[in-house]
Amino acid sequence: MNVVPLHKNPRRLGQVNVPKVTMAHGGGGKAMRDLIDDVFVSAFDNETLATMEDQARFRLSDLAQYGDRLAMTTDSYVIHPLKFPGGDIGKLAVCGTVNDLAVGGAKPLYLSCGVIIEEGIEVETLREIARSMAKTAREAGVMVVTGDTKVVDKGACDKLFINTTGIGVIRTGIDLGAGKVKPGDAILVNGLLGDHGAAILNARGDMKLSTPLESDCAALHGLIDTLLAAAPGTRFLRDATRGGIATVLNEVADASQVGIEIHEDKTPLRAEVRGFCEILGLDPLYLANEGKLVTAVPADQADAALAAMRAHALGRDAAVIGHATDGRPGRVVMHTVFGGRRIVDMLVGEQLPRIC
Repeated sequence: MNVVPLHKNPRRLGQVNVPKVTMAHGGGGKAMRDLIDDVFVSAFDNETLATMEDQARFRLSDLAQYGDRLAMTTDSYVIHPLKFPGGDIGKLAVCGTVNDLAVGGAKPLYLSCGVIIEEGIEVETLREIARSMAKTAREAGVMVVTGDTKVVDKGACDKLFINTTGIGVIRTGIDLGAGKVKPGDAILVNGLLGDHGAAILNARGDMKLSTPLESDCAALHGLIDTLLAAAPGTRFLRDATRGGIATVLNEVADASQVGIEIHEDKTPLRAEVRGFCEILGLDPLYLANEGKLVTAVPADQADAALAAMRAHALGRDAAVIGHATDGRPGRVVMHTVFGGRRIVDMLVGEQLPRIC
């Protein structure tokens, strides 16, 4: 089944003829219908969305062909600036939700799109973001099939908030989880860490650094398919977003009651990100990523997993960064480049403002 058919909407779509969103665009009348048509329906156009019912409807037989369990996730996206090097809030919303499904072993299929729009935002900005969402969804092989639009007073939100809910199907025989990691398992990441967090902070211009930093925002389900085929015994997958890989590893150590040891010299970091963190006094292990995953695989499948990831465009800089142990259950320890050890604890509070 092709889940992204091109579709010509059978009715004439409305258009917005003013440059900025007003409160009338959230009032439930013609102005609101024109905004939804112009910005969202025209971008996401597909047969399921075109019915404009209050819910999207699917045939269970279409879902069951992919596996035996349904996966569902939801996430909300608030970011400043809305557009940044490597992406925008729309691309971020699609990739983030696709990834949350994929790390559970699911094939992502459908998304919703709920938006909270601040009065006064440029309509063309909304069009650009919706087109970006549609392009990212097409490339990921998913459809945006339902949604909701709200307009709030100026100052009530930061230009635009997006919520996306995703539905996918978990393939038969796949059972991944944070509580399934065992001593001896290898810990891998698919590439350079911290790019997204550093890029967003730099894009705000507070430091006015000239360093070219770009977000790693990407949909990871293709990479995950490749990994699972090469290492079918994979125990755990997680995209390392807010809180970075340090938070993910602590969650795994706690859930599985294993120790985790990682090596600083094996942890892949871009030189620019390392320097950026040194200037600001940040720890790159806690920086957000939007195109990086952490996985645990049995030791005898580590080489196959690493080779498979490195053969994929989104895993060329993949690395084995450590392993799980039966000592210090619940604790993450890093072997430093100076020959010492340091505890990598769960982030308390926040290292920097919200970036995803």
